[in-house]
Amino acid sequence: MGLLDSFRSLIGKEGAPGDRVRVAANPKKLDFEARFERLRSSVSGTMGNFFVARDRQSKRIVGVKICDPEKVQYFEARFQGLKKPSEGEIAMRMHHPCVVETLEFGTTTKGERYLVMEFVEGPGLQQVIQKADEQLVAGKRLTLLRQMAEGLAYVHSQGFIHRDICPRNYICLPELDGLKLIDFGLTVPATPPFMAPGNRTGTPLFMSPEIVRRKATDKRVDIFSFGVSAYRLCTFEFPWPVAETNGRAALQHDTHPPIDIFRRKPDLHPALGRAIMQCLQPDAAERAPSMDVFLRQIAAVPNERAE
Repeated sequence: MGLLDSFRSLIGKEGAPGDRVRVAANPKKLDFEARFERLRSSVSGTMGNFFVARDRQSKRIVGVKICDPEKVQYFEARFQGLKKPSEGEIAMRMHHPCVVETLEFGTTTKGERYLVMEFVEGPGLQQVIQKADEQLVAGKRLTLLRQMAEGLAYVHSQGFIHRDICPRNYICLPELDGLKLIDFGLTVPATPPFMAPGNRTGTPLFMSPEIVRRKATDKRVDIFSFGVSAYRLCTFEFPWPVAETNGRAALQHDTHPPIDIFRRKPDLHPALGRAIMQCLQPDAAERAPSMDVFLRQIAAVPNERAE
């Protein structure tokens, strides 16, 4: 099965209306290669490719996303005729220190959607976790976790469900003293029509049971995905044994209990460990009800005892 086929298999068939966000976009088709000089090779994301470029007009170094037209078409076809805001419209509404700032969006002369963002000079959180270097993150985990939670809490406060929370979608600052949430390619309004059963999209190893089982969803799907991401940052492991990375692996998220985080990291602060484990509850009713609640649960955790 190819990448596009895999993506297609995750797309549901039913959608529902939401409120369109009114923002300014680039009204002209953009000759992308004439405007931007590519500085770094692209990195594949869920809905397109990211790369670093120099804006020939402003001379500014920026991050750029070019969306895959076929993936966008397959994803948005289920919302046809509905007032779903585009990724660019959603991204332009986000203004928070822990969320990457989107500067511009539009369509290229090749018919591809694009977004121009602030450039964050640092590694992806996924790269940091994959290194599994305790010295690299020692003393910095709690700051990263809090900023992960704050960025997501902000997105929720704006009335959206991110739907693809995972380490790949957080970019760290150079010294790992902070990070920013990116990529709104799968984001939908947190309104009943968009939370109806059937929208099975996301990164499988981080998917909540509601998404895997095609049940009704709400913002708590992001809380589950956040819990998996936080567990990964604390232990460098997944909460479940991982033999494969496709949708079948996610079926165990409500059939096998997650491995207790204290088995993997016994010295983790009790309040932090308990808060992360609550995010991983398969029953959404038993999960932390909001990211604000999670932040209150870890508010008293001191940096030196978080890890």
